[in-house]
Amino acid sequence: MNRRHALALLSAAGAPFAACSPKKDNSLVVGMDMTYPPFEFKNEKGEPDGVDVRMAEDLAKYLGRPLKLESYAFEGLIPALQAGKIDLIISGMTQNETRKKSIAFSDPYAFTALAMLVAKDSSIQSIDDVKKPGSRIAAKIGTTGESWARANLPEAKVTALESEAICALEVAQGRADAFLYDQLSIFRYYKSNPSTTRAILKPFVEESWSIGIRQGNEELKSKVNTFLKHYRGSGAFTKLGDTYLAEERKLLEEMKQPFILR
Repeated sequence: MNRRHALALLSAAGAPFAACSPKKDNSLVVGMDMTYPPFEFKNEKGEPDGVDVRMAEDLAKYLGRPLKLESYAFEGLIPALQAGKIDLIISGMTQNETRKKSIAFSDPYAFTALAMLVAKDSSIQSIDDVKKPGSRIAAKIGTTGESWARANLPEAKVTALESEAICALEVAQGRADAFLYDQLSIFRYYKSNPSTTRAILKPFVEESWSIGIRQGNEELKSKVNTFLKHYRGSGAFTKLGDTYLAEERKLLEEMKQPFILR
């Protein structure tokens, strides 16, 4: 999730919207945090757009069910799934042991890493430089950036904020020493603010993203995994990368790192 090529991006308000006109009794209801371009966002027309939106549309077609998208703040997605308000989470969600205690996950569909955004004139060069006492870390609430920082930077002051745009602004305005988030988003925020920020893109944690599913729903999990296998084999992920992640693909090639969708 250019996330959004500006530092004024607001977090999702939690109000639902429909991607199409669904049949209430058979809709595939997918939850997303719609503040994460190019994976899920609203385009200039106010319509849902992005890698995960297109994938959700294709998954619904594969399952033969009308699609309904529901917008939630990221930290509200798992509770919504557990409560039965949504059927799936497709929102750049990292599969980890903590989350697996609450929900089930599909096979991975994307692979990324945690990186850092720092001030342009900062002396920070690696994650080791923020392990010292008094370091100020910004992270989006409910993300693996926040959980990693709290677990691995005990002497730092970790502030969890509602949106990645606010986290990036904290760095740009000198209120935080580093913003920890996924590699591609860090790159995009740097590109939007090259005069005030610097991206440290060498990953310090590798992650994989999966589709979230309610525990016990083995039938849907099996169908989702079969869909992902066919989707990958059909070249659909490559097409989505060409449409939404061309600049990022070039960057990763220059860094001699594999592309995120694979």
